[in-house]
Amino acid sequence: MTKLSVNINKIATLRNSRGGNVPNVLSAALACERFGAEGITVHPRPDERHIRYQDVYDLKAEISTEFNIEGNCEEQKFIDLVLANKPTQVTLVPDALNQITSNHGWDTVKHRVYLQDMVKLFKDQGIRVSIFVDPDEDMVEAAAETGTDRIELYTEAYAAEFGFDSEKAIEPYYKAAKKAQEVGLGLNAGHDLDLNNLKYFNEHIPGLLEVSIGHALIADALYLGLEETIKRYLAALKA
Repeated sequence: MTKLSVNINKIATLRNSRGGNVPNVLSAALACERFGAEGITVHPRPDERHIRYQDVYDLKAEISTEFNIEGNCEEQKFIDLVLANKPTQVTLVPDALNQITSNHGWDTVKHRVYLQDMVKLFKDQGIRVSIFVDPDEDMVEAAAETGTDRIELYTEAYAAEFGFDSEKAIEPYYKAAKKAQEVGLGLNAGHDLDLNNLKYFNEHIPGLLEVSIGHALIADALYLGLEETIKRYLAALKA
């Protein structure tokens, strides 16, 4: 079954909006694990507007499932944070400074040599590497040349199109997934996946190993409760 990694950035956003430590990010992560999540994802940014760098150290010390740290490896502070904590996986995302949320994948053709160096840096420390890419077969093929273990397909376009034409929405992702299999890459996915579109995506994407979901899942938890929400997302991922 495809693994569910819960991105807890929005928990940190809520905490930071008031100051103090409510809600508690670590407690929320441990609850997600207790309710069945198979991984925890964080995406620290330089301004620490949600996940703080100290959160990463606190989480690493306590969580027992897979730990995935996303971020821009062009920031030395991010590199140092990952190397200090050695998560299960690092996901390389080409975020610009002050960007509200991720909105594109790497150009793995243009940045192939740079990404090769970054992939080697992390893999040499025993960290699995995933590169955030758009659903483009050329980008997938070039990603394989960097030595990365996996790619993460950026699924915003799928989510936006799904309600109008699900077959059209899934087509480029299916092709990208097949290319990933062809070149020997593991496959993750994330961004705007939710309870409406997740099941269809999982059923139509071959070789999908993991999805990282945050915003929609935490929003659903406001209505359904965190435990029930995670159960529903896990149910959507059953083969």
